[in-house]
Amino acid sequence: MKIFVPLLVFIFIFCEANAQNPEQQPPADIPTLQVKTNRIYGKLVDENSGKGIEAASVQLYMTDNDSLYGGMLTRANGNFSFTNIVTGHNYRLVISALGYESEERTIKTSSARNGQFEKDLGNISLHPEIKQLADVTITATRPALEMSIDRKVFNVAKSLTATGGTAIDVMKNIPSVSVDIDGNVELRNSSPQIFVDGRPTILTLDQIPADHIEKVELITNPSAKFDASTSGGIINVVLKKEKRIGLNGIASVSVGTPGILRGHLGLNIRQGKLNFFMSGGYNQSGGKAKGRTLRENKWQGVTRDYFNQNSVNTRDRKFSSINFGFDYFIDNRNTVSVTQRFGGGNSKNDEQQQQEYLGSDKILQYHGNRSSDGRWGFNRNSTRMNYKHTFPEEGRELTADVTYNYGNGSNSSTILNTYFFPDGTEYKSPATVNNNGSNKSNQFTFEADYVHPRGENAKFETGLRAYFNNYESYFNVFGYDNGQETKLPLSNNYKYTENVNAVYGTYSQKIGTFSFQAGLRAEYSKFDGLLIDSAFKFGYEYPASIKNIWNALFPSLFLTQKIGEDDEIQVNFSRRIRRPNFWQLNPYIEINDPVNLRQGNPQLQPEFINSFELNYSKNYIGGNFLGVLYWRNNPNDITQYSDTITAAQFEQLQNAAVDPNAILNTWVNANTTNRYGAEFTVQHKIGPNFEITPTFNLQYRTVQARINSTDLSNKGFNWESRLISSYKIKTERSALFNNLSFQLIADYESPRVIPQGRRLEEFDVDFAIRKDFLKNNRASVTFGINDVFNTRRWGTIYDTETFYQDAYRRWNVRSFRISFSYKFGKADFSLLNRNNRGGNGGDDD
Repeated sequence: MKIFVPLLVFIFIFCEANAQNPEQQPPADIPTLQVKTNRIYGKLVDENSGKGIEAASVQLYMTDNDSLYGGMLTRANGNFSFTNIVTGHNYRLVISALGYESEERTIKTSSARNGQFEKDLGNISLHPEIKQLADVTITATRPALEMSIDRKVFNVAKSLTATGGTAIDVMKNIPSVSVDIDGNVELRNSSPQIFVDGRPTILTLDQIPADHIEKVELITNPSAKFDASTSGGIINVVLKKEKRIGLNGIASVSVGTPGILRGHLGLNIRQGKLNFFMSGGYNQSGGKAKGRTLRENKWQGVTRDYFNQNSVNTRDRKFSSINFGFDYFIDNRNTVSVTQRFGGGNSKNDEQQQQEYLGSDKILQYHGNRSSDGRWGFNRNSTRMNYKHTFPEEGRELTADVTYNYGNGSNSSTILNTYFFPDGTEYKSPATVNNNGSNKSNQFTFEADYVHPRGENAKFETGLRAYFNNYESYFNVFGYDNGQETKLPLSNNYKYTENVNAVYGTYSQKIGTFSFQAGLRAEYSKFDGLLIDSAFKFGYEYPASIKNIWNALFPSLFLTQKIGEDDEIQVNFSRRIRRPNFWQLNPYIEINDPVNLRQGNPQLQPEFINSFELNYSKNYIGGNFLGVLYWRNNPNDITQYSDTITAAQFEQLQNAAVDPNAILNTWVNANTTNRYGAEFTVQHKIGPNFEITPTFNLQYRTVQARINSTDLSNKGFNWESRLISSYKIKTERSALFNNLSFQLIADYESPRVIPQGRRLEEFDVDFAIRKDFLKNNRASVTFGINDVFNTRRWGTIYDTETFYQDAYRRWNVRSFRISFSYKFGKADFSLLNRNNRGGNGGDDD
């Protein structure tokens, strides 16, 4: 039923488009009898070489109402042809080709006799799109990283190392972005909001194939137009969707180790008023990841005992998805779009832990083995409908869309713990824990935006948004002792509802070389959680009363001054909010690791962020530079806090086989956290084929927090650097080496402070090589190595009065893969195999 409605809409509009499309039937005041030979034709050639230009876009418009009459891509020799031309009208021919300047021609049919018309435009020479800068000649191509004052745009097609991977692999290649071992993304050491096509998503990044992605946008300090919860910035993943006339597509397949098998197919069909798009993919990967924990337990400054743990986690993941939809161009000013996505997958995690328990003299007292096998699966789907209306006034438009995300999941695992003395005799009886669970979620989002220009240099924008989320989960845990099954307090059945309603307005104006944008957003948010078994309620409401109205207001201000042609400076400010998520609020205790437990804190309150940035950008011959100074002030900062479990908690968890000195990780509200930072990005070309992009991020962090009598305050300096280097061979001497590309990405993150210790340094390198071949480089083969030296891991050191712990974990391991992709297209493709009056390809004459 959920897919039936959008499919019914699609069928209705599709039939309507083909039955009544004025671009497929002549206007009522034009005689229906037409001479089939009426045509406009010609050939596109390169101005310098005289060779035909293949796959250039040629579109024909009727100048009466500026409606699209037909379109096509030129053939291999540069020929194009439009047949079934209706006389009595004037036409405008629009030509565009990658790497060439655009061209337009006006064509009149007044010379037609007896309704017959034929126009040979001859050879149309196109000029290469070249920009002359001093003594350097640069051909216009789309760079891997496009930088502007308010955002960075990363073009995924330029990322060789992500080919055949997932969105996680893409994120690893983007300056300012880091990914931990669980796939969590950070932007300048803060958690950003992840969008897909400008809207929130229930998908995780490892469920989005890299081949589905066109570009990734980074917005480090969003204005009032965006959600106030984007305290850590926004990462917007823009999926591919072609709109060229005819049939266009790309197919790719990847194989590799460990256990890598991936495939992708993307199709786009544009005909008349209908643009249909579809993409599907399959992603399979595996691997064995190692982890280690070294612990020293203390009492009043004296070491009591030691604990060592080594683990090996064998993983097997399989995801698949299909995304399809259409754009219906009702007329020149109204467009309706529908997008449907289905996705699902499953995963297996089998972990083996070897544990050693030593006394204060480091002599082994007993050891243990812990084995766990976990299984989980999910289905996550999304339906989105969008409407766009443009007004006669340039730049004035209204957009509205509705998004419905829905899905379910299941999980189960068995944990077996055995303990032995050094001589091999049993230390205590084995302990077994079984758990199983299921969940379902429904998210509904409505959003409308209106843009109204006020003359040439001013603009007013406003909009509203409503977001509703319902989530329900059942998770039951059973312990086995001497054959007796006991339901443990770890069982966690809960549900919650979350809703956020917002309205915003921004005004921007340009005065000479100075411009500004001022905005204000108001949001009301409410979270209601319920533990079903105990009827325990938790959550928050902001603002709870009118006297707290400031908690609902989020202003932003951007001031920009252009200095000459190539320099620009900007100062901006925004106030944001970070609301605790469900896992941070839920008092459930997670026991996947018997010595490192996790529990939410239902008393958590949202934190507010005051964010300031000073940006300077400069374009120079051969590249560009962006420098940023930033300061983020976080009152009530949501901070992780760790302590050993109490005797009461250990007694409650006895049958779960946890360690009596296990650490319980939770979250608290710190007094305040300040981050002072500087970020520098350079994109520089050395010659026509070599490009490097180094990024440096320097940060000093101070944390002020106190829990009861424990002072968690900490401060320290950290830095990170990333180097992206790309080289492409262009030579006429060797077909083998021509169009051969190389890319190397190296990343380093220094240790950085956390309230009770520090995170360990990280270093990794990715490398890829790609060969483009066939006509117009339609095909390519890529060989890539992720984590060349197998060093990517996530580690922490905790140093408190009661314990010292040095631990690291891994999620992904070094991988090798080879990928093949092929682009295809046919400009005269017809959905219903009709010979409609638009461009039909003509003859190769």
